[in-house]
Parts: sequence; C-alpha cells; structure tokens
Amino acid sequence: MKDIHEVLRQKQTKYAQLGKQIEMLQQAAEKLREVAPLLAESDDEDNSVLMEVDESSSHPDALAAKAGAAPAAGSAPKPQTRPTAPRWP
Repeated sequence: MKDIHEVLRQKQTKYAQLGKQIEMLQQAAEKLREVAPLLAESDDEDNSVLMEVDESSSHPDALAAKAGAAPAAGSAPKPQTRPTAPRWP
C-alpha cells in the first residue's frame, strides 16, 4: 500500500506544474490577442496580391499584353516588389 503523504506530495507537485502551464498558456493567449489584428491586416494584403495573380493567370491575353509591353532593349526591368506590413521584432 502507498504512503498517503507520498501520494499527496506527488499530487501537489503535479498541481503546481499544471498551474505553471496554465499561466504560460494565458500569457501566450494574451500575446496572440495583441498580434492577431496585425496578422489579419497582413492576410488581407496577401489575399489581394493573390487575387491579382489569380486574375492575371486566368486571362492569358493579360499576360500577353504585359509581355508585349516589355521595356526597351538596354533598360533593366524593374523588380516587382510586394507591399509589406510593419513587423514587430
């Protein structure tokens, strides 16, 4: 038969560990609440870029028009840049 004091000590240790885990999860949830709006803004921008890509790929004529409007020989093409949302460190 187990010693009641040993079982009680083990249960208290486990209870303390669970309390620490709950506290860490609550802190993580709070941080996620702060960051969620920033991620939502970024997702909206990403979705608009993806929609533009989908529209141009679904219209082959649009791609041909873009290819026909290539810059003159000797000038370097401009790299396409994607708008970026401010990032937290």
